[in-house]
Amino acid sequence: MRNYNLDIAGYNIRFESEDDGPELVPSERFDNFICSGGKPDFLIRVHTGSFTFHEKTERVFNAPYVEEVNGLMMKKNDEFWSIFQYNNDLFLKTVFPYSGNNEEAVLKFSLSQSVWDLWFSSKSKGIDPLSYPLDGLILYYLTVISGDIMIHASGVNYSGKGYLFSGVSGKGKSTMAKLWDAFGAEVIHDDRLILRSESDGFYMFNTPVYKNEKPAKSKLDKIFLIEHGKENRIVPAGGAQCVSLIMANCIQHNWDKKIITRLLDSVSGLCDKIPASRLFFKPDHSIIDFICGNEKR
Repeated sequence: MRNYNLDIAGYNIRFESEDDGPELVPSERFDNFICSGGKPDFLIRVHTGSFTFHEKTERVFNAPYVEEVNGLMMKKNDEFWSIFQYNNDLFLKTVFPYSGNNEEAVLKFSLSQSVWDLWFSSKSKGIDPLSYPLDGLILYYLTVISGDIMIHASGVNYSGKGYLFSGVSGKGKSTMAKLWDAFGAEVIHDDRLILRSESDGFYMFNTPVYKNEKPAKSKLDKIFLIEHGKENRIVPAGGAQCVSLIMANCIQHNWDKKIITRLLDSVSGLCDKIPASRLFFKPDHSIIDFICGNEKR
């Protein structure tokens, strides 16, 4: 196809292949997020061919390729993706670690404009413009523009209540999602959520990570910052502590002060409106009864 729209976290994102661009072939994990047009919030124009930077372009941020091996983060390569800047223009350059053929892409983007351009070096006839890591990177910078929050967390809705469980890798996000799923709750996602403020409160949205996912959304009622514990225990968190605990789990690229300020403002607004607590829990069904029982008090 030459163009298509995605509805992800309430953003209408349109991809258009330019005259010099490839056929667009979205991964099947996006199948249920394809929508029937409408006015896009963001337009990404896709091209094929190498992109040449101006000689005075500077690299302002670099992310090496890191994988988790036996619970440890191991650097596999110094080159993965980077942010470049020339005057007011921003560029994201990435390689694709799973492609095996040294393909690259360059995204020319803006923190204030909603029309971006994306170049692929690949000569393939069909290209997925949201190949890893572009999927997470593009979604992240859309949240930056929109003043929203992208966070490592699992989210569930049970009996009309939306609970978010946030923590770094190994703290129990997926475990918590599985426990609630077995209990009959709707699992919004078990790893990566986007939080957005709407007229009647904050909502959490899933992002396409797994095959056959469908768009999911829930109003957010409580936030839990999770850790494994010998017993189930809730410790309320507020003010600066709440902000710092949530910030620690947010996806963030802190190469620009404006980005840091935007996220800090968004998280502060979240903490002002949504109660948050530290949650120490045993990884079994007792935590469900504990939280539900605490709700009834």
